[in-house]
Amino acid sequence: MKTIVIAAGYATRLYPLTENFPKPLLEIGESTILDRMLDDIDTIPEISEHIVVTNHKFAGIFEGWAKKRAESATTAKPVRILDDGTSTNETRLGAVRDLILTIEKFGVDEDILVVAADNILDFSFKGFVEEFHRKGTSMIMCHHEPEVWKLQRTGVIEVDEDFRVLQMQEKPEVPVSHWAVPPFYIYRREDLPIVREALSHGCGADAPGNLAHYMTTASVLHAWPMPAGRFDIGSLDTYEEAKKKYGARGVAASPVGNVKSLGWRK
Repeated sequence: MKTIVIAAGYATRLYPLTENFPKPLLEIGESTILDRMLDDIDTIPEISEHIVVTNHKFAGIFEGWAKKRAESATTAKPVRILDDGTSTNETRLGAVRDLILTIEKFGVDEDILVVAADNILDFSFKGFVEEFHRKGTSMIMCHHEPEVWKLQRTGVIEVDEDFRVLQMQEKPEVPVSHWAVPPFYIYRREDLPIVREALSHGCGADAPGNLAHYMTTASVLHAWPMPAGRFDIGSLDTYEEAKKKYGARGVAASPVGNVKSLGWRK
């Protein structure tokens, strides 16, 4: 199993902090957003390597980070960087195109754990991977969201008693349930041909949830309820909140700057 990290966005809502620096590598305490995620995933035996797909503007920064990570963390899994060739927010490919580009460029032919690079999780990906092996199907995560207005801004799924996904809505006016979908997925090797052809069948290219939405109609998916919360770092306010929260856990606050950012999700 390989990890594919979607990190080709331009994080315009965090400008000027991210105008010339990638959001996933912003510091939280003595680490970065992405390092915190990969440190957890590195403990999963099935993972053989991580592929980070980014844009041309930030590819060199990620290359430097990957080299430093390999030198400083002897237990870390190998990291490869893919430059998608874009240089502006207006010319970005979109998460689904970036994922397909990664699969094709590196000839990926095994199960893939697909993650957004701008979240801090209060739980391990281990349970997600274990549930994937139990179910034997492609998987998505979900979490119970009581607020309808928040459901109207995200993906929402309907599931049966076994958490098989029956349908998925994108930013629905009338949500079919209170199960919201965060940007974490496992696509099994057998479903990769469907992933490769998704765009030609009308799948949206921008958000990673578009692919999950399409996959509910083209294959079998199960959902795994998150056992704890996550921080979704999407603004200067929420970034500042993240630094305060995780600095309070015995990690020194980051000197990156006096900015704000981060939204608590359950």
